[in-house]
Amino acid sequence: MHHSSVHDIRIRLLTLLVRAFALVLFLSLFFFLVVFSYFLSSPSSNIPTPFSAIQGYYIGHGSWEGVDSAFEANDVLRSLNTILLDEEQRIILDHKTDSVSTIGSSYEIKHGDIVFPINVQGKNVGTLIVTSLSVEARLSLVRGVMLPASVVSSILALFLVVVAVLLIRRYINPLADVIYAARAVADGKFDTRISSEGPQDLRSLSDSFNEMAASLERNDRERRDMFADIAHELRTPLTIIRGRLEGIVDGIYAADSGQVSLALEQTYLLERLVDDLRLLTLAETRQLHFEKKSVDLAQLAQHSIDMFAAQAREKNISLALEKGNDDFTIELDPQRTEQVIGNLIGNALRYIPEGGKVWIVLERTAEAIRLEINDNGAGVPAEDLPFLFDRFWRKDKSRSRSSGGTGLGLAIAKQLIEAQGGKISAGNLPEGGLQVMIELKK
Repeated sequence: MHHSSVHDIRIRLLTLLVRAFALVLFLSLFFFLVVFSYFLSSPSSNIPTPFSAIQGYYIGHGSWEGVDSAFEANDVLRSLNTILLDEEQRIILDHKTDSVSTIGSSYEIKHGDIVFPINVQGKNVGTLIVTSLSVEARLSLVRGVMLPASVVSSILALFLVVVAVLLIRRYINPLADVIYAARAVADGKFDTRISSEGPQDLRSLSDSFNEMAASLERNDRERRDMFADIAHELRTPLTIIRGRLEGIVDGIYAADSGQVSLALEQTYLLERLVDDLRLLTLAETRQLHFEKKSVDLAQLAQHSIDMFAAQAREKNISLALEKGNDDFTIELDPQRTEQVIGNLIGNALRYIPEGGKVWIVLERTAEAIRLEINDNGAGVPAEDLPFLFDRFWRKDKSRSRSSGGTGLGLAIAKQLIEAQGGKISAGNLPEGGLQVMIELKK
């Protein structure tokens, strides 16, 4: 799909802005003409600006005597066919170019006359009547009315140009960058980033976009890595199974229970890997069901230790539980929590040398119960600690699959603890060895 460049997007946004400004100017002019037409087509208690000189003359002189000088001094009035009446509707001034003087006579308002009452201090002192307008008179009237409007419109247009330039720099350019970058991300270019420019809201939008793009890039990388890891984990046991079976078929290996047992062990490993992947996926998508109940965490930890006692004795490793006299009862899923503790104990036993020790410490705080699984092994390099709970991460990349498990134990432990509202972290002990800390809120 072809996408526009940043320049094309900016042009389109600028065009929309110009259209909006043009629409505002048009509506303003239209509104002004409608109002002006209203004043010309109906009587009004307010005399329009071009004729205000007549009202001003009366206010200044207190009478209509000599009012013809005001007409002569006003270009608009001089070009119109007008009649000025006093408060008794008698003609004071007949400024119709094609009529005989009728000064002092009464005037009957005709259809088509435009009437403007003239009020001074709330009292009617006269009436200005505009009769039929010639082309010249109409043009003169339009010039008299439109000139102020044109000046105001020009100033407004200049102001809008300045505003448009500022909007282009502060809004249109950053917004165009966001639109272009969003389309790039939609095309799979997750490394796209934009600079934070413009007002605070647009900077926040840019920062949020960059965070989203970074998250998508990280998720895409993790997805690719996960597929590669799964393929690698499955390839090893499948290769062994295939080699054994082909060897038996070709007569290289005897078809006895020993060869079959070796192949069967790899099928168990495959089954365990698939089960762990399914469990991890359910936990990550929050589809795993938890049956929470009141559980004594001290008893649960001791039961886990008892399950690994035989394995620890084989390697001459001591297993111990250190706890005070506090009550360690808490609401959680006992089966899932015991699975986590078992994974952590088994992981510790796998890495420490013979004659080492593993000990669990239980502490109660004001808001949570803290469980620590400690060992006196070599620990984990500081640069590797952030990856300890990632899928398929291994401290020893070269160790065999049979002794190393599936590489999903810590990732599963993290998901099972966080799904129950807890926290899990890891660090190295000052005296050496790894410490995994679990905090479960009461």
